[in-house]
Amino acid sequence: MTTPRPAALPALSVNTLARPLVARLLAEADALGVAVHRDERGLCIVDAGVEAPGSVAAGLLVGEICMGGLGRVRLRAGGADWPTWLDVRSSQPVLACLGSQYAGWSLAASKEETGGKKFFALGSGPARALAAKEKLFGELGWRDESDAGVLVLEVDRPPPSVVVDKVLRDCRLAPDGLTLVLTPTSSRAGTTQVVARVLEVAMHKAHELGFALADIVDGAGTAPLPAPSPEGVEAMGRTNDAILYGGRVQLTVRGSDEAARALAQRLPSGNSRDHGRSFAEIFKEVAYDFYKIDPALFAPAEVWVSNVDSGNTWHAGAVDMDLLRRLWLREAQA
Repeated sequence: MTTPRPAALPALSVNTLARPLVARLLAEADALGVAVHRDERGLCIVDAGVEAPGSVAAGLLVGEICMGGLGRVRLRAGGADWPTWLDVRSSQPVLACLGSQYAGWSLAASKEETGGKKFFALGSGPARALAAKEKLFGELGWRDESDAGVLVLEVDRPPPSVVVDKVLRDCRLAPDGLTLVLTPTSSRAGTTQVVARVLEVAMHKAHELGFALADIVDGAGTAPLPAPSPEGVEAMGRTNDAILYGGRVQLTVRGSDEAARALAQRLPSGNSRDHGRSFAEIFKEVAYDFYKIDPALFAPAEVWVSNVDSGNTWHAGAVDMDLLRRLWLREAQA
């Protein structure tokens, strides 16, 4: 693999492009099952599954918001192996997935700071690119500028004021310019928007493998959508399993055939020593420490890498729907 070089990203604002999607989320709140609250400062908080019921439709829209308006997330009826699938596509996959969708902004507060329970969340979505606190943005050579931003948090309670103030400060936003969307993974919207990261997981793995991001020009992915679990670890396990064992991704690249073939060979989750067991089981086994899980596991099950410079396509990996059906399915008794 080559040493990563700046991705030469276009001068696009993911926060600006996401605004119509955020406006739709607010305007259709009742139909989408979400609740909208503005505090005394004008800060907008959207509850998409904490107290509000949320919905799969809300999760689809949040998925597109996370991609900064540069991706499409659609629900599709499946075949005999699973009834519902998510299809994701972007013609700006580096910007949409790594510059916006990736849950890479660590936001934490101690018990002393909150006056109660400690708080931790990973922020995803366009506002990450306003703060640009992660090393990734230096590698991309890009950050966003906008007077309004939206951040998605996979949490089961609103963030404390100390965290909100940090987001406002780091994003250089007035309170009325920030929208926070709360999507617990155990909710329908939360499960949907996490499974909609199937393409982002492939992009992140490609980056970790050292593939030149500037050479990735298009991306598409699909993954089965499980029912959410009311239990937190199990809910997280199902969303991960959907991608690790049911995710299929095609990356369209430029450059050498050698690099494209090596990417296809090394990318699938089957390269991991932990492959073949449910994510929830693995997570419990390592005492809930993500860093003890083999990083090679975090990838889609099956990949195609197509090189537009040569016209060649490479394929590797395979989905394991039998495993997912054993994990997710309870047959009705006659």
